[in-house]
Amino acid sequence: MSPLDTLAETLGPAACIRDEAEMAPYAVDWRGVYRGVPLAVLKPADTTQVSETLRRCAGLGLAVVPAGGRTSLCGGAVPMEQGPPSVVLSLERMNRLRGVDALDMSLVAEAGCTIEAVQNAATEAGRFFPLHFGAQGSAMVGGALSTNAGGIRTIRYGNARDLVLGLEVVLPDGRVLDDLRRVRKDNSGYALRHLFIGAEGTLGVITAASLKLFPPLAKRETALVAVRSPHEALRLLARCQESGAELVAFELIGKVCIEITLRHGTNIRRPMELTTDWYCLIEAASTHVSIPVREALETALMAGIEAGEAEDVVICESEAQRQNLWNIRETFPECSRIEAPGLPTDTCVPVSAVPEFLDRAAALIAAHWPEGRMVALGHMGDGNIHLSLQAPAGVDHAAWKARAPGFEMRVGEIAVELGGSFSAEHGIGQSKRPAMEALKSPVALDLMRAIKAMLDPEGRMNPGKVLPPA
Repeated sequence: MSPLDTLAETLGPAACIRDEAEMAPYAVDWRGVYRGVPLAVLKPADTTQVSETLRRCAGLGLAVVPAGGRTSLCGGAVPMEQGPPSVVLSLERMNRLRGVDALDMSLVAEAGCTIEAVQNAATEAGRFFPLHFGAQGSAMVGGALSTNAGGIRTIRYGNARDLVLGLEVVLPDGRVLDDLRRVRKDNSGYALRHLFIGAEGTLGVITAASLKLFPPLAKRETALVAVRSPHEALRLLARCQESGAELVAFELIGKVCIEITLRHGTNIRRPMELTTDWYCLIEAASTHVSIPVREALETALMAGIEAGEAEDVVICESEAQRQNLWNIRETFPECSRIEAPGLPTDTCVPVSAVPEFLDRAAALIAAHWPEGRMVALGHMGDGNIHLSLQAPAGVDHAAWKARAPGFEMRVGEIAVELGGSFSAEHGIGQSKRPAMEALKSPVALDLMRAIKAMLDPEGRMNPGKVLPPA
């Protein structure tokens, strides 16, 4: 009996996939950049099966690559091309909601639940789950927590980490850490859940999570505002935060991003005349219909125009208008891929440093890659800007990457110099390991390696991800 036969015994033959064609979707990342063929794709149905699978993989010396919706942008959910013999552990069958408690404002979801399924379950219970990003229909709870996903509402609700009350995790040796408590206060020692959130499956496998819920949003007001530069956008952000209208999103979008989406998007309408180089997509909300959200937002935006912070404003009058604005924002990544190859970054700086960050990035591109184009948009409200160097017409991705090999590192250096991070919400995976080695504190790396060695001494959990070689 082969080692894989023993795993098939544990899960059942149908849940131990070895056919190359069936494994193909699990052997490549979403962007098609990273590839690695696993020995098998394993699909456990519950935590007991995950535990037994990891125990057996430990005995067989097999590496384990956890996978969820596989929407990662950094190659974190596929085996290394030249890595050790690996199996992909897909959590997709573990998609049950174990319970929703509307009065407690919490629910417990298994790792294979999509973020959208959690949102829908919260809505059905008269509650609101705020994590929101473009891939939420495919991205799963386990992957979102393993990368500490962010999204458009971080300004109000925080990242994925801030929405977690407790976790259930299977450790590399098969032991189960049951820390699914739903309490808001717990000072009974180390907050172990935070070790696994953002660890990208390198320390264990998240199988379930207790998540925070919130009151539903009764009113939303959405506006698109034309600004001359990120400097004016920063001042407008501060004005809106002081207005009394509770901001749930404040996005900064370059004019070129809107133009790209208008060219390649489906059923996207031009929201206003594009007379400036930058635009702010702003959403304010309240949990009660009596709160004058629109009045507060209008007052702030009109004052912004008078102060020279804004040039033009469109406030949505219908849900269709609102959806059109968010479609522009959320379909841009796919439209950008259609337009031309790009070298993306995922940085975060202090909010007040966003204008300087963009100015320095633009100067860097002008000095070293003038034939390229800076394409930028992101979460102005939390300092996370997604900036890409887009190739000129006729240049394919491989050639463009070869012409600008230091771009991502240089942009990361600017972010770190400004007190920020070279990785904001997409994780490290394979793509950002060189930046980890060059830009992360040596002391921080030593501590992370010590934690890894303690929990996974044989280095079998998602090898080649997050930590650079020692």
